[in-house]
Amino acid sequence: MLSRREMLQRCSVGFGGVALAGLMHEQMRADELPAGAALATTHHQPRAKRVILCYMSGGVSHLDSFDPKPELEKWHGRPMPMRVERTQFNDNGNVMASPFKFTPAGECQMPISSLFPNIAKVADELAVIRSMTTPFNEHAQGNLFTHTGFPIMGHPSAGAWCAYGLGSLNRDLPAYVVLQSGGAVPPHGGVTLFTNGFLPGHTQGSILQADRAEALHNLKPARDPQVQLRQIELARSFDSRLSQSLGSDGYIDAAIANLETAFRMQTAVPELCEISGESQATRDLYGVDHANPTLAAYARQCLLARRLVEQGVRFIELSCLSVGIGAGNAPNPWDQHGELERGHRAMAEQVDQPIAALIMDLKQRGLLDDTLVVWTGEFGRTPFSQGSNGRDHNPFGFSVWMAGGGIRGGTIYGATDEFGYYAVDGITTIYDLWATVLHLMGIDHERLTYRYSGRDVRLTDVHGRVLFEILG
Repeated sequence: MLSRREMLQRCSVGFGGVALAGLMHEQMRADELPAGAALATTHHQPRAKRVILCYMSGGVSHLDSFDPKPELEKWHGRPMPMRVERTQFNDNGNVMASPFKFTPAGECQMPISSLFPNIAKVADELAVIRSMTTPFNEHAQGNLFTHTGFPIMGHPSAGAWCAYGLGSLNRDLPAYVVLQSGGAVPPHGGVTLFTNGFLPGHTQGSILQADRAEALHNLKPARDPQVQLRQIELARSFDSRLSQSLGSDGYIDAAIANLETAFRMQTAVPELCEISGESQATRDLYGVDHANPTLAAYARQCLLARRLVEQGVRFIELSCLSVGIGAGNAPNPWDQHGELERGHRAMAEQVDQPIAALIMDLKQRGLLDDTLVVWTGEFGRTPFSQGSNGRDHNPFGFSVWMAGGGIRGGTIYGATDEFGYYAVDGITTIYDLWATVLHLMGIDHERLTYRYSGRDVRLTDVHGRVLFEILG
């Protein structure tokens, strides 16, 4: 019999010992390590191997970006000629025309606003969905729903589901990485947006600070390797008895896998984040040295996203930074309830060049064909003003886009009404978005499940339709 103190000592040291002992064994073969993937093989031939999620937290106005509505100009300053639903703040004004000009872009002649002159250059790679909807009108619920398919905490993120189903292509890095820079913070909903929920621990998102010397806390080894080796030898005697008494356990295996990855990351992450070897032309393309500090910070995320793609990370999420203009705040920088023109212009300047550069760079390197880029926020904005010059939240119809990884570029799918208030054609849900992403990754979204609390849970719950109309 062990005392509680002895058990805690042996468990805490033992798991680390198992991990490090295995890592330091020179003859260990990769196929002897846990694969980290729930699926023995994909359900069908995948078109994409990796996903990059450009998350526009706060709610980008579709009416000012990818869904032009000339009718707003005709009705500008007049009351809405249709029923107006209650909004988040219910300070509703009259119809508000977009202050931005739309211009046809690319060979496909896709209308894109002057907010995104660089993304307009890659219009032929985009499939814009103009009919996205969500049941939620509040940031935290909207963010949770967009990330997990549920409006409450405790459910795995889409990135965790991809990591669970497919594992990682690189045993030295996590399968799911969230990039931050320039003081960016998680959207409302917090780090639970990146959680593994009830899935194994190795599927949780790892947050890397793209512009810090130490991208992860405690990344630098605390002890000399020889000291670690002596600790391992001591732990082996404990671990052998612990393993015999407990047998195989999925949660213990996941904990060991996490520790193994963490140990390897001590070498892999510093090398990954060291971008001094990138050419000046590449740095200029992304804007890494730009005078605008938020653009430069976001550019570094986009450049690291490409490097993570090259290293085989399955799912990468990028984080917007606050610009301190308009009603937007740190968790929701696109949230312009006032000063929409100033706020959206500043936010678009932050992300436009880096995202366009990411798509161009991936394509030039032959990586766009099997890398899926997803651009979305949690909802859109109203065609009428809030106060005098802002827009409130609109969950009834908004725009998202995808590029690469099996997408048919130069495509527009679905439509909102003439005022851009409600989706009226090809109505689409977040479930459909993730069903399509999983399909492109080779996964049938109805078959990727996890038994939890007496039921088989999935990312798309009991919903979801693959949007074959936008696939190449």
